[in-house]
Amino acid sequence: MRYRVVLRHSEEGYSVSCPSLPGCWSQGATEAEALENIRAAIREYLAPVEEFRELL
Repeated sequence: MRYRVVLRHSEEGYSVSCPSLPGCWSQGATEAEALENIRAAIREYLAPVEEFRELL
């Protein structure tokens, strides 16, 4: 599944969030690092959903 993310440049590097998953955000020193980190954050955010599906 694909999720839209919002990437913003800041003084510390880049911050990135996923608007469709409230509270799912990350950051990185570079754009590539921030995008890699948000992929991991999305997987962690959705992990409980996958666990729940396995119980059904």
